[in-house]
Amino acid sequence: MSDICKVRKHIIFYGRVQGVGFRYTAKYASQEYGVTGWVRNLYDGSVEMEAEGSERDIDEVLKIINNSRYIYVEDMSVRNIPVEGSRYFDIK
Repeated sequence: MSDICKVRKHIIFYGRVQGVGFRYTAKYASQEYGVTGWVRNLYDGSVEMEAEGSERDIDEVLKIINNSRYIYVEDMSVRNIPVEGSRYFDIK
């Protein structure tokens, strides 16, 4: 995929998103779709993620997260940020 097609999104997930395998689900799904970035728990009980890839691939990752058995996303805050050219998806 060319860098021209890539976008990077900063996303904060609210709901039942900690203690339910969210970060590992995000990493697995991101690796499956070639999305790079990172994910981490925040102190207020939400989860923060940056995802870089095509719009379609990021949407597929979000579908997997939203369709996971124990994860319940009540709301998401999403904004586009500059592409960084990251090569991996990490759990912080």
